[in-house]
Amino acid sequence: MSTTQQHPKGLRFLFLTEMWERFGYYLMIGIFMLYMKDTQKGGLSIPHKEATDIFGTFIALVYVTPFIGGMLADRVLGYRRSIIIGATLMGFGYLGLAIQGMTAFWISLLLIILGNGFFKPNISILLGNLYNDEPYKAHKDTGYNIFYMGINVGAFICNFFAAYLRNTFSWGHAFAAAGVGMFIGLAVFILGDKHYAHADIQAKKQENEQSIAVVMSSVLIPAILAGVLGWMIPGNIFGSDSTDAFLIACLPIIAFYLNIWFKAAAHEREPIAALLAIYAVVIVFWAIFKQNGTTLTNWAEYYTDRAVPTMLQTPADALGMTQTLTAKKDSFPHYDSKFRAPKDAAGKVVKTYSTHPYFINAPATLPAEGKSVQLFSTELFQSINPFFVVVLTPFVVWFFGRLRKRNIEPTTATKIAGGLFISGLSTIIMVFAVLACHNGLDKSSIGWLFGTYGVITVGELFLSPMGLSLVSKLAPVRISALMMGGWQLATAIGNKLSGVLAGLWDGYEDKTTFFWTNTGMIFAAAAVIFVMLRWLNRIIRQYVV
Repeated sequence: MSTTQQHPKGLRFLFLTEMWERFGYYLMIGIFMLYMKDTQKGGLSIPHKEATDIFGTFIALVYVTPFIGGMLADRVLGYRRSIIIGATLMGFGYLGLAIQGMTAFWISLLLIILGNGFFKPNISILLGNLYNDEPYKAHKDTGYNIFYMGINVGAFICNFFAAYLRNTFSWGHAFAAAGVGMFIGLAVFILGDKHYAHADIQAKKQENEQSIAVVMSSVLIPAILAGVLGWMIPGNIFGSDSTDAFLIACLPIIAFYLNIWFKAAAHEREPIAALLAIYAVVIVFWAIFKQNGTTLTNWAEYYTDRAVPTMLQTPADALGMTQTLTAKKDSFPHYDSKFRAPKDAAGKVVKTYSTHPYFINAPATLPAEGKSVQLFSTELFQSINPFFVVVLTPFVVWFFGRLRKRNIEPTTATKIAGGLFISGLSTIIMVFAVLACHNGLDKSSIGWLFGTYGVITVGELFLSPMGLSLVSKLAPVRISALMMGGWQLATAIGNKLSGVLAGLWDGYEDKTTFFWTNTGMIFAAAAVIFVMLRWLNRIIRQYVV
């Protein structure tokens, strides 16, 4: 019946399914910005600000569609069928990115966005349903921590595949590997079907519950129209047309969730209110955390000393983990101090010999004409966070297990509040990183990235899996996947704001100000949830059995 006394057999299959799904997603995310900005090896040559806008919009939309996927799973498809549909769409989306051309690029992104909508909320709900029976119920938080570790095993190993394939072969080979990983995950999920078929339970529809057709006409169509209006507004309210469109389009969906709370039965209103309050606060966490694919990737690419030590050059090169830069006439565009390359009237990059952007803030390290230097590939730094998740998760599980045995384990809401505070400390580390490298005049040590990722990972382990667990505990059964979609919507808004914040990078001459701004935002969010803790903990004690 169980792999251990505490955890159901289905956990191992969901763990591996999520591991391979995240392998594909984070492989794609790890090289997405680099691919868009690449001007040398078949990339899209998109300017930095536009690339951050596309990145932020994509990772936002990826987490909006779970609203639709969760609703369809709750009412029509069921959780297992929705997961299979989502995995299939995402697999073809990753494979499509291996095809050159902007048409294939946009279609592939659409498939990934839709696929994640069917996959993401429903695998989390299916896992939660496995823990609704004894003897598993008391170990739900731990189960989500273990599940979350699966996410990060995939996220850790994928970047090594990405570096090897794109350095040795091409961008397309790396994206194709993401698709293969997704289909492996799908196969694992199907193999484990018998272990969670009983947990694929749809609640009966209530008399006052809106039909899908009504939701489509009253929520989705207004959201689309609001998005079009946001795009057409003269000028930019939030920095770009896509950001205006996205944030304004979210308003009808937010109104829909508020309406769910307003019309809920008396015994459901407080749990829904608690979830909506937490959704609002954790937006800030995602706005800061998801800059790992933009701001921190930019920091690793241009500001961090990525030179490979002599003793590691041969093995690192053999594993495809390095980039070799050779200084020769006309090899690099003439980048300015903000790492921008000039273009002619036709939009083509003008290649007048200057220097690779890596050397702009450390020109003394530029190799002589005809000489080469080996650098660690930038996407490898994306594996630092999942590495810490894998390493630290057992300690976090052990820590809370010890507290549980002493009957002093914090509530899930308290863990989330602590996670926000700890995450704020990571942004302060980046302030010191900027000071240590004299605002980018020198190369920064790799140690600063390890430090900031290490600290924010602790915050993440206190917050992200606990958020999934709390939704599973508090959401009414009849709308459990829909409320999980609400968590994903909060993530989506935060993801989009992360792109907005990252797009402001060039506007800050003193980069410490940029990171102090992030610090102020996340500490303010932590203060809000600490103020709400007494109310949240009362609801958890009252409604979670």
